Amino acid sequence: MSRRVSKIALGSIAGLSLVLLGGCELGRKQTEQTGYRGAGLDQIIDVAHMKKAAYIPPEPYALPADGGPTAAQTYKNVRVLGGVSADRFNHLMAEISQWVAPPAEGCNYCHNPENMASDEKYTKVVARRMLQMTQTINSRWSDHVKQTGVTCFTCHRGNAVPEYKWAIAPGAPNPGSIRGNKFGQNTPDANVGYTSLPYDPFAQYLYGKSEIRVAGNTALPSPDSRVSIKDTEKTYGLMIHMSTALGVNCTFCHNTQSFRAWNMSRPQRVTAYYGIRMVRNINDDYIASLQSVFPGYRKGPEGDPYKVNCTTCHQGQNKPLGGVSMIAQAPALKGPLIQTALLESGAAPVAAPDQAAPVTAQK
Repeated sequence: MSRRVSKIALGSIAGLSLVLLGGCELGRKQTEQTGYRGAGLDQIIDVAHMKKAAYIPPEPYALPADGGPTAAQTYKNVRVLGGVSADRFNHLMAEISQWVAPPAEGCNYCHNPENMASDEKYTKVVARRMLQMTQTINSRWSDHVKQTGVTCFTCHRGNAVPEYKWAIAPGAPNPGSIRGNKFGQNTPDANVGYTSLPYDPFAQYLYGKSEIRVAGNTALPSPDSRVSIKDTEKTYGLMIHMSTALGVNCTFCHNTQSFRAWNMSRPQRVTAYYGIRMVRNINDDYIASLQSVFPGYRKGPEGDPYKVNCTTCHQGQNKPLGGVSMIAQAPALKGPLIQTALLESGAAPVAAPDQAAPVTAQK
């Protein structure tokens, strides 16, 4: 009898272990085979934590026909959307109020109602730069956003400041104390799945141009190929963030036979490759340029502006907003016409004309 009980107990432990290994968290899971059987390529879906499709607000009113006087001909101080028809410019302004501005403030969140052309509010300067950023995403980074595109709502979801953002993590609070300096590790953090991995992989990999690596190109370290354990751990921290942000597991992009090999990876890895570089472009060239514009209460503990990561747009779904495109109702956000024409013709994309323009030139 005791042997039978022992076998049952061992079977229960083994079953529990499989549950834990299958999804890292307790609860019901769904699996989807994405490759050859036995290759470990199943997608494990955590049903309990899977986010529902986001609410998509209706347009404030129907998109007007294009044509007629432009915004620059009708209004003063229109720096980015001057070539858009006045009717479509007004439609986009109504959408932005709906997507970004607090309901109690509306247009007044960015504008002085007594002088709509004034740039006295920092929010208007920021909004102008964000319009340039959105146009660049839709025109230059189609390898990531495809034809779905993005609008202000993709990140903001009705909030003045996107809910999901990051800033450079503060340094060791007590470097000389008995607690010592943890060197950015061993502090459980949601960004890296509450592991002991470095809790701020964003500053190195989503802000700047550091290479993301877990293995070298050669058997032994060399000046041309050196990947430290510390860099590897930061890379794993970033991968955990991406997995959580998209609501997927590693095999959504990688083949477990070789996480490194591109020829064995799924197409989503290429999309993610461009997504990482798109996020760097956003943080480096657009948000960082607003360093002197944002007030202190809109900055992180180290004084840098809040920046974007994968969760900012995806919010638990492998396609933001469940794959719903809102770009048709905001065509002005597609970007400069010359850029769109180049992409549609298959020519190599070029940098957006005002991508590197300093923010002082836009005030």
